[in-house]
Amino acid sequence: MKIKCRQKDLAFALNLVNRAVSPNTTLPVLNNILIKAEGKRLYFSATNLEVAMTYFIDVEVLNEGAVTIPAKLITNYVALLKEEEVEMKLEEGMNLSIKTSFSHTKIKGIAPGEFPVIPQVEKGEEFAVDAKNFGTAIDQTVFAASSNVSRPVLTGTLFRLEKDNLSMVATDSYRLSERKVTLKKGINEPVDCIVPAHTIAELGKMLSFFDKKSVECQVTKNQILFSVENLKIISRLIDGNFPDYKRIIPSTSKTTLIVNVQDLVLAVKKVSLFVQETNNNVKISATNNGKLIISTDETQIGEGTAEVDVKIDGENNQIALNAQYILDVLSHINDETIKFIIDNKLAPVTIRPEKKDSNYTHIIMPLKL
Repeated sequence: MKIKCRQKDLAFALNLVNRAVSPNTTLPVLNNILIKAEGKRLYFSATNLEVAMTYFIDVEVLNEGAVTIPAKLITNYVALLKEEEVEMKLEEGMNLSIKTSFSHTKIKGIAPGEFPVIPQVEKGEEFAVDAKNFGTAIDQTVFAASSNVSRPVLTGTLFRLEKDNLSMVATDSYRLSERKVTLKKGINEPVDCIVPAHTIAELGKMLSFFDKKSVECQVTKNQILFSVENLKIISRLIDGNFPDYKRIIPSTSKTTLIVNVQDLVLAVKKVSLFVQETNNNVKISATNNGKLIISTDETQIGEGTAEVDVKIDGENNQIALNAQYILDVLSHINDETIKFIIDNKLAPVTIRPEKKDSNYTHIIMPLKL
């Protein structure tokens, strides 16, 4: 293998596929990136056996060939090179020579035959989604997924596909986010699948790197493929049944508040300084005089109360919530004001943007008053 390429293109490719590499002591080759020169392209592949990423750049290929190189080492090294032409050449013993005008190094690799075969996704249901809307949907849902592996289905994001609509849902059983997106290319048959939340989170971070306006997707029984420009991400799906989340979303309400997001964030942050020993429990009291009172019980370090001006429709109401959960969802809402909907002290609170993103719903389960 011998190729010439731009440092900028090489660094970008390595940074992308590095996201699929996770430290693995049992299979050292999984700590590596597979680099393959073929035709007029240089292909990069990485996998942790749950998700695989491939990406290619256009290069000058003088000799075809392949090698796997330690991901962290080559990525860090290439990042330190100046923006100029880089020559990479595979020498005897799987040594990769990297040469520029100002530097020369050799990195020891592993034979490409030891690298796992990147799976090919069988023909499945295909759909396409606007990249910007998809990125927003990922941002507004994936944070609510669980990190507790004892219930694997909750560590994923539900994709519910029906004709031209995609509903993305994530929950850790204490809160739930649902975001609906209109597809650019719909599907023929309804599909439910659960995609690992960490896969979706990485995809969301990468979408901003590309100019393409749509993400092409293909889903089969146990895999899903996301394609955007030169990048392909193949992920396993989580086996199991996602909770019947529709029945959790309240259908009735006694009190609807219109609250300024930044005012509420500031008030909750003030009060949350005193709630570490009480499970982040804050009391939310809505009164007909147009005030929302956020307060804590007395703790060893003190207590706090803050007021926010609100528009109220309905009766006086009170509920207790996890302060961090409130702050989490408010950081993912792209609107100046929200609807804060309370039914009773035992029912979940519903939070929705007031004007923008009418397709977004977030609920938080109550704590004991």
